[in-house]
Amino acid sequence: MKLTLNLITLLFSVALVAQNYNPISLHPENPHYFLFRGKPTILISSAEHYGAVVNLDFNYIKYLDELKSNGLNYTRIFSGAYIEASGAFGITKNTLAPANGKFICPWKRSNKQGYKNGGNKFNLDKWNKQYFVRLKNFVSEAGSRGVVVEMTFFSSLYSEDGWKNSPLNGVNNVNKIDSIARKSIQTLDNGRLLKYQEAMVRKIVAELKDFDNVFYEIQNEPWADFGIKVLDLDRKEEGLSPWQKIVEAANPASLAWQKYMVSVIVKEETKQKEKHLVAQNFTNYQYKLQDVNPDVSILNFHYALPEAAAKNYGLNKVIGFDESGFSGNKDETYRKQAWRFIMAGGGLFNSLDYSFTTDSPEGTEVQKAPGGGSRALRQQLKVLKDFMESFDFVKLKPIAPLKSNDKHTVYQLAEAGKQYAFYFEDVDQNKVSLHLPSGHYIIDIISVEDGATTSLGRKEHTGGEFQLDIPVMKSFALRAVAH
Repeated sequence: MKLTLNLITLLFSVALVAQNYNPISLHPENPHYFLFRGKPTILISSAEHYGAVVNLDFNYIKYLDELKSNGLNYTRIFSGAYIEASGAFGITKNTLAPANGKFICPWKRSNKQGYKNGGNKFNLDKWNKQYFVRLKNFVSEAGSRGVVVEMTFFSSLYSEDGWKNSPLNGVNNVNKIDSIARKSIQTLDNGRLLKYQEAMVRKIVAELKDFDNVFYEIQNEPWADFGIKVLDLDRKEEGLSPWQKIVEAANPASLAWQKYMVSVIVKEETKQKEKHLVAQNFTNYQYKLQDVNPDVSILNFHYALPEAAAKNYGLNKVIGFDESGFSGNKDETYRKQAWRFIMAGGGLFNSLDYSFTTDSPEGTEVQKAPGGGSRALRQQLKVLKDFMESFDFVKLKPIAPLKSNDKHTVYQLAEAGKQYAFYFEDVDQNKVSLHLPSGHYIIDIISVEDGATTSLGRKEHTGGEFQLDIPVMKSFALRAVAH
């Protein structure tokens, strides 16, 4: 009876959300940004650790309400093919590490005991209806709040411990999957496992076909299954610290498997009226990508430097920074990352927010974790989103970051002669210089911490360098619009 009521509620909410919208897409005028429900869109969030659906203890309604209340519009979820053990990665209260008996995934339980994380083993030939009810209800509730969902099918397993809890592991199911070397699991050389991976992708794509607020990512951090490979970065960037010069790259066998999974999505969607965007996660930090699959529209980086956006801007796709959160617990760190990346031309940012737990789905937990997250940070990220939305931002293009007097950094987006967005960081004086063509401009200074706006009014400029007196602020945004 309860399942029937859930289905009725789901169908009703899907009908409310759909409203004849096409799925989120690249904006036709500027594919570095999105078009969502008829509006230019940039995705910015500070979101939970991907367990909202697979963890039955997590109250995702309270979570989604919190995102909406802070004006954030993006979240990322994992399918259940991968979960983590309690305490993994130093996260005390990890939403991606469900308690014993609280894990739900695409596959139905068998009648045979022995799953590593509690309960019966799985039967990969049978789908779990309860999972798909929960998944679709989550996406529907997110959509009703204007939140876009990145559905990530697979993840790096990182170590043997990462493989032990997966339902796809032969010891956790009744399907007689042969023992497979961990580094072969997410390659085309994985025996019978491939058909189950493919079937899960097809099933999820079919189940989510009617939602406009979802896109798909193939695998989280695929390079981590194979260790670190040092790629040759531009040697002109000698100012980078050594860790920034190390880029982690997926093995060719992994890339071939990901390409195949993209083709599975594309083929499944030939049966459907609408097509959804596909994302691929490439590297940490930065790298100029080559030979990007034409069926991939979102290029995702983790712990990204602004150079990741700048170097790949010419590919004319959305460039995403879809995971941060291993850089300490200071809000300022993640706020700066967000501003730098978006102002370098990125279209998506997500900070991994450890304040969301099963005990605190509204995001007020202060826990032991490798990163931070707080309502204060979420409100600061809203300032960035609001700032971008104060422009006709699809007409903006990035101008390379520049140093001013070797003291502070300036990031700039501009529509030449019409609208200019500036982000100043580490300013230690009450004057800054702008480079604008001649004209009259309405100029506003915006605090990146609380969004407070100081209007400098209408300024006349004869062209070239324009020196401006400003309030004393270490970091701030500036909006200049021709009038």
